Amino acid sequence: MSTFASSRETTEGRIYSVTGGDWDEVAREIGSAKEERVIVNMGPQHPSTHGVLRLMLELEGETITELRCGIGYLHTGIEKNTEFRTWTQGVTFVTRMDYLSPLFNETAYCLAVEKLLNITDQVPERASVIRVLMMELNRISSHMVALGTGALELGAMAPMFFAFREREKVLDIFEMVSGLRMNMAYVRPGGVAQDLPSDTVPKIRELVKELRKNFKDNEKLLVGNTIWMKRTKDVGYLDLAGCITLGVTGPVLRATGMPWDLRKTQPYCGYEDYKFDVVTADTCDVYGRFLIRMQELEQSLRIIEQACDKLEKLEGAPVMVADKKIAWPAQLALGGDGLGNSLEHIRQIMGTSMEALIHHFKIVTEGFRVPAGQVYVPIESPRGELGAHLVSDGGTRPYRVHFRTPSFSNLQATSAMCEGSLIADIVGAVASIDPVMGDVDR
Repeated sequence: MSTFASSRETTEGRIYSVTGGDWDEVAREIGSAKEERVIVNMGPQHPSTHGVLRLMLELEGETITELRCGIGYLHTGIEKNTEFRTWTQGVTFVTRMDYLSPLFNETAYCLAVEKLLNITDQVPERASVIRVLMMELNRISSHMVALGTGALELGAMAPMFFAFREREKVLDIFEMVSGLRMNMAYVRPGGVAQDLPSDTVPKIRELVKELRKNFKDNEKLLVGNTIWMKRTKDVGYLDLAGCITLGVTGPVLRATGMPWDLRKTQPYCGYEDYKFDVVTADTCDVYGRFLIRMQELEQSLRIIEQACDKLEKLEGAPVMVADKKIAWPAQLALGGDGLGNSLEHIRQIMGTSMEALIHHFKIVTEGFRVPAGQVYVPIESPRGELGAHLVSDGGTRPYRVHFRTPSFSNLQATSAMCEGSLIADIVGAVASIDPVMGDVDR
């Protein structure tokens, strides 16, 4: 037997673990007996495993008899790190978990901090509207990656170009508003870091018109496309019972026909005041999840338009809670270099009030105290239910921070979707789950 394929006897027959070498040579040595199985590693650097995900496959020919996920290759220790930072500093850590939708991580965390502080009702309406606006833009940019990379992995290159073309335009808005394209730490406990630049709303309205027109490019390419249908229809099947058993949420759950969307069922940030539809499908497969994400883009555009209308009415309103014992200064404008506090604000703090300067120093270095207790706050991220569980012991730092992340829960469905199907179908199934490994290995 080759050094590249060791074998072991099991109750189901002889199984070979392939560790490298020439595949043709290994295949010849293993032989053609039907009961003999091969174990192959897919990843953790495989381009269609969405980063550092390892899939351990037990194969009988081209058919998967068993599949197991190996995670932990991207472990960042974010949850533990937040225990050694103030409540506000925690935002800069959690924003990096699901790096494709950072604003959702920030908002879930901040909503939980605000609930512990009992200031949920004191968050200014303009701040909540800005959060909704930014989250829905982020939902679009995240879905663009899901649709673009998913198509590329199945051999369609043009949809990738179109998807990333639109994503860049959304990231330009993020850069204009916060100074950063991702991991912005823009949402803060009590509101947002700073108000929108004066020309933001007109630019977003133009972007909405552009996106609505350009999204049709991918629709024309893929919806009803014969090749695309063959690679996605009845592939990665997971029904409602399977989703509920495994705790699967988001587009994968809605593809079973269940209209579960926390923006409707458990509204937050004023989502109850926005008109939009919860998109569902009844196919339970990769194609249905693809259609849901495509149609959710239009719903996000609808919400963004309504948010722009609200922002115009709330022009000049505050974007941070009034309590200066909690609020980091939000009366900021970007400096001439595009970063940091405006010179006017610095002059005001340093030149008019020594007490204001001391307070600013203490709230930044020590942070504010949060009453003892624990809360769980869920929101609807592009991948499903993202929940923040925070525990406070009454200090200036969290006692414990834990996130219920949709990528981690949804990844459990990989085995149920793939076992019994062909190797080629794994790619589409994993892409339809849309896992982000930073969301898994926190």
